Amino acid sequence: MKKLFISISLLFMMNAMAQKFETQIKTDAAGYTYETVKNDQSGVRIYTLKNGLKVYLAKNDDAPRIQTYIPVRTGSNNDPGDNTGLAHYLEHMVFKGTSHLGTQDWAKENALLAQISDLYEQHKAEKDPEKKKALYRKIDEVSQEASKFAIANEYDKAISSLGATGTNAHTWLDETVYKNNIPSNELEKWLKVEKERFSELVLRLFHTELEAVYEEFNRAQDNDGRLVNYAMMEALFPKHPNGQQTTIGTSEHLKNPSMVAIHKYFDTYYVPNNMAVVLVGDLDFDKTIKLVDQYFGTFKYKELPAKKMVTEDPMTSIVPRTVKSPSTPRLTLAWRTDSYGTEEARLANIVAELLSNNGDAGLIDLNINQKQKALGAGAYQSAFKNYGAFVVTVVPKEGQSFEEAKKLLLNQIDLVKKGQFPDWMLNAIVNDMKVQRMKNWETADGLATALYSNFINGRSWEEELADINQYEAISKADVVKFANDFFKDNYVVVYKEKGVNDKLVRVQNPGITPVKLNREAQSPFLKEIINTKSTDIKPQFIDFKTAIATSTIKDKKISFVKNKYNEVAQIDYVFPFGTDNDKELALGITVLQYLGTDQYTPAQLKEEFYKLGITNSFKTTNDQMIISLSGLESNMKKGVELMNHWISDVKADQAIYDQTVKTILESREVAKKDKNRIMNALANYAKYGKDSRLTDVISKERLQSINVNELMSKIKTLNDFPYQVFLYGQNQKDLEKAVKPYIVETKLQPAKAKDYPELATEGKVFFTNYDMVQMEMSKVAKAGNVNLANFGKANVFNEYFGRGLSSIVFQELRESKSLAYSAYVSYANATELNKPNYVTTYIGTQANKLPLAVDAMNDLMVELPQIPAQFENAKGSALKQIASNRITRTTIFYNQLSLKKLGVDHDIRKDVYAEIQSLTLPELTSFYNTEVKPLSYNTAIIGKKENLNMDSVNKMGTFTEVSLEEIFGY
Repeated sequence: MKKLFISISLLFMMNAMAQKFETQIKTDAAGYTYETVKNDQSGVRIYTLKNGLKVYLAKNDDAPRIQTYIPVRTGSNNDPGDNTGLAHYLEHMVFKGTSHLGTQDWAKENALLAQISDLYEQHKAEKDPEKKKALYRKIDEVSQEASKFAIANEYDKAISSLGATGTNAHTWLDETVYKNNIPSNELEKWLKVEKERFSELVLRLFHTELEAVYEEFNRAQDNDGRLVNYAMMEALFPKHPNGQQTTIGTSEHLKNPSMVAIHKYFDTYYVPNNMAVVLVGDLDFDKTIKLVDQYFGTFKYKELPAKKMVTEDPMTSIVPRTVKSPSTPRLTLAWRTDSYGTEEARLANIVAELLSNNGDAGLIDLNINQKQKALGAGAYQSAFKNYGAFVVTVVPKEGQSFEEAKKLLLNQIDLVKKGQFPDWMLNAIVNDMKVQRMKNWETADGLATALYSNFINGRSWEEELADINQYEAISKADVVKFANDFFKDNYVVVYKEKGVNDKLVRVQNPGITPVKLNREAQSPFLKEIINTKSTDIKPQFIDFKTAIATSTIKDKKISFVKNKYNEVAQIDYVFPFGTDNDKELALGITVLQYLGTDQYTPAQLKEEFYKLGITNSFKTTNDQMIISLSGLESNMKKGVELMNHWISDVKADQAIYDQTVKTILESREVAKKDKNRIMNALANYAKYGKDSRLTDVISKERLQSINVNELMSKIKTLNDFPYQVFLYGQNQKDLEKAVKPYIVETKLQPAKAKDYPELATEGKVFFTNYDMVQMEMSKVAKAGNVNLANFGKANVFNEYFGRGLSSIVFQELRESKSLAYSAYVSYANATELNKPNYVTTYIGTQANKLPLAVDAMNDLMVELPQIPAQFENAKGSALKQIASNRITRTTIFYNQLSLKKLGVDHDIRKDVYAEIQSLTLPELTSFYNTEVKPLSYNTAIIGKKENLNMDSVNKMGTFTEVSLEEIFGY
């Protein structure tokens, strides 16, 4: 084994030695100068237009699509001190259109928007509460008048008409990034739309969107991770904006915005020399840069303001913080690090990997998680543009004090300081970094993300590529010295206690009058975009018979898909049975993770996989189990050998099993304190009732009575059951040789699957009490059995009515009425024959808005709204998405596997595409009237009981408050 690892290390070192990265300046046929980096396998080109705009281009031929990002080098760290949250709110407003996009009469609308802006300045300055309310009522009144001339969601309609997916944006400390994935034939139209929206800022429908942002603020208040992070960052950075102003902003500032300040911010930072265009996909370099220059080259260069650098004093003591919420306690320790790209940031990242490397072989992984000394622990390092954070976290076991949990973490750091980690670990960490980079950058999104991050951090692409060489140069002595210099009593400790969060901000519903949406109106700009024809992309439907090579070893089917991209391979063992057949199967797999063999301790086993650069995973569902190996193809033979040794020769240990049972029982209690898990369990209860897969858990008594030998006998005999093998890599014969020695004829058959009847939904309301600012409501209806002839209709229904930024539900509940941050309706087809489809509606909103939101949703669903232009847009978008998407890599096999459950052995997208092509709005309406309108719903609601409006709830059906024990089954 050691000899093998040395040879792998030498191979990586040889590759690294050959890869000396060097920036080269070249000129294309049209005279555009660009940078490229020697030995860059991704072939990235970086242009700088005359106005300072950076353009990053790279090819990826997975599909005739392009992943686009427009990053702006500014974020919440540039928010004015009296307008925190401004950068994030501006991000929302950039979706609202311009003087050409989103308006029916700009002159009249503009005059009213000016009035609204003036009123907001008066509102911000006014101190008298009653006068502020009067001013807000006036803002609401003028906003109604302005909305008569506005056309909501025109940007979203324009972009969806291209067949775009993933339309979104995010704001963080030093970045605001706008995202779309588009068909490659729509590049010029996309550039035209984006040029228009970044050419000017129009703050239309301002106060309704402000309420949506406030709902996002409320969601953050109900998010434990954010509460801890806010406290940690505030203490780590007592001076720097990293910690002194959150991206979402303060409640006070959100309620007192300045449209003037937002315009000033946009004019200051949204300038070409502070922005980039990142395009990765099916593109032609020369044609693409000409188009980008044609549209974005017209923006004017503008000097950026000098930024005052804020320097933090060194931390010299332990800084404690405490936050409270209803969920399980946990502890976080954080040290301040240097900025992204610095040697200190690299060293901190190496230490984080030494402690916790994907749960594999880090010191925390082996000494805390593997030995189950806590419910969970980990480490990570986040490097920002300025400074960074090294973080370790732990969830204590029941009865374990914070101080005991903290000592566990600090003991692992002490091992690093003493150099008590394996010598081979540094090489393995760097090798894993290379593999992960290879896997990430083979996708258009992965590479595009790396490029925009590189731009935000102000680094050259050469520096980013050469970063791996810097990691390779780090020695064990370097790490030990760094750890001793860095880790002192100079950290922040955040105690997340279970209790009442007394810092929650609860606000009144401002009573916004619904604004006009003018759904059927279209601006001349949108009409031009829709009516401009692009060269068609012809859909390509995969032929599974030619894409998947099949063979047989013994009685096991072997399927192979060729990896055309890199040297990473995958071997999956797919068993056609799961927890419906044996609910103790997943338990056995869980226990296996903590056991070793007669040759390796559990820790050594994890180390051996990590040395090989092979990751393993076990996924158990109700009807399937998959054992998966992924890593360098050259090492897969050894990986398969090690996996089979583990499963065949696992060494049972009753003491480890008993400890695992304690961990499982404690984890169940953790789940009953987690808002998201409670909501999922409650929604499941509304759908299936008390007898479901989720509630059918192994009892505490059964868990405690199981003999581990009985459990491991199930694992040891897995090879005797039926399964098939999926191979993904470059060399089919070598991969088959790797698995062949361990395949035997099938000797055993799984038990018959237990049937879980899917109950009728009949107007019941189930409620669980949880202390939170928002309320979440999910309504579920059992529809008819899956019908392949309706897949296209369901697709267009979701696009047109239920989901996405340009859907009717989103427009009505968020854009017009500002009643929810998140709201949708989804028609979900069953995944196998003779199973029912389901319709789900969801609303997440401030508690005092829920009755209005429910009424608004009910009104919408009385009849399917008839908006022909919007229907045609949704239909066209669905067709373009299918035409420009391709099934590639491992999804080829798993797509076929899923379709077989529906009785289909061909690419069903071909049928769906043909169905959508001929679909009419009357046909979609008929589908709605037959398949959706008659349904009755069960409802799941989670929130604070005292905020529940019972009059509204009783209209939905019979109310029942259910306990956590009822919905979880324990």
